[in-house]
Amino acid sequence: MTIRVLLADDQALVRAGFRSLLARSRDVAVVGEAADGAEAVRLAASTRPDLVLMDIRMPGTDGITATRSIVTGQGCRVVILTTFDTDEHVFAALRAGASGFLTKDVEPAELRRAVAAVAAGDALLSPGVTRRVIERFARRQDLAPDAEERLAALTTREREVVRLVALGLSNGEIAERLVISPLTAKTHVARAVAKLDVRDRVQLVILAYESGLVRPGG
Repeated sequence: MTIRVLLADDQALVRAGFRSLLARSRDVAVVGEAADGAEAVRLAASTRPDLVLMDIRMPGTDGITATRSIVTGQGCRVVILTTFDTDEHVFAALRAGASGFLTKDVEPAELRRAVAAVAAGDALLSPGVTRRVIERFARRQDLAPDAEERLAALTTREREVVRLVALGLSNGEIAERLVISPLTAKTHVARAVAKLDVRDRVQLVILAYESGLVRPGG
């Protein structure tokens, strides 16, 4: 099955570089290129990609606004392209529905693995990296008014699992902490994702911080 990818970046050389890297994968096809967020939204609607690689800082409609529109309207997954150390909008993009991020100096093999993983429905970030990225920006964010109410849908065990996910534990580590099997831990995570109506593990972590279930630093 071919993974259809849309590239959105205002720098033509960056788009060309990613297109070249992805061309080495037989199961990946770049179906379009956008130079700004508005064009990315239009192309996402017309080309129906499985995945959008989205820059944040673009003229006109930025990547955060475009991500929100694409995730809500088209339902396809978005991965943010960032310089990480200097881009302070990563958290907002993840909050808007992105499934993770890649730095623009990503290695070719890592890029191809990331595209395959996100297209298959996984969150791109490892649990530990997820926590560090979100903690960095969550310190500046207000709690979401309805986030705690949403957590009421969870059982006590599912709530604890969400807390451990937000603390950066993998499914295996959660299983060890709670003395359950890794499969049971994975099932609890999947149920929490479904009950809270979030897209993936990244969104679980964001909700945990927004609700106050987990606070930055602990």
